Amino acid sequence: MRSTGAVDTEVVLLRRGRRLEYVTLGWNVVGVAILAVLGVTASSVALVGFGLDSLIEIGASTVVLWELSGTGETRQQRALRMIGVAFVALAAYLSVQSTVALASNHHASPSVAGIVWTGITAAVMFALAFGKARTGRALGNPVLVTEGRVTLIDGVLAVAVLAGLVLDLDLVLGWWWADPLAGYVIVYYAVREAIHIFRP
Repeated sequence: MRSTGAVDTEVVLLRRGRRLEYVTLGWNVVGVAILAVLGVTASSVALVGFGLDSLIEIGASTVVLWELSGTGETRQQRALRMIGVAFVALAAYLSVQSTVALASNHHASPSVAGIVWTGITAAVMFALAFGKARTGRALGNPVLVTEGRVTLIDGVLAVAVLAGLVLDLDLVLGWWWADPLAGYVIVYYAVREAIHIFRP
């Protein structure tokens, strides 16, 4: 039988875990709307792809919130499979879009707002990832720890997109192909996550 102190500590950690997931969820909901506008305005493959990735991350955070509330494993596995299918669709879409952009010599418009948003997003995701990893380890909860790694990778993707946008600026290097190459980074991540979900 666990002591009252241990139970209280677990309650506090579960509350912290939920708060971290709600912040992740809220940030990505806002991010999807912002990135949709910025991606279409700048005609940026990387920004649109990062927006779609944020949409999938909303699903991932929802799955973890279900798990932290004690929801059944069957429902959780079904939701994870749906996220896996979404990652496959994202990889297929971005592969085509990035390839077409490179083949057609497509130049995205400069997006200072996109640079600012992805820079802030990277910092927020790294902070959330650290919090989830620490809380998940303290709880002994592998689902929260794993989702913390997904959040960390989301921060890395934000850095990759940020690099593509900055390198595309005429005032920097004017590498127009950096934007679709950043799209390929997201493709790699999406394929890897899909394999991880569907692997028995």
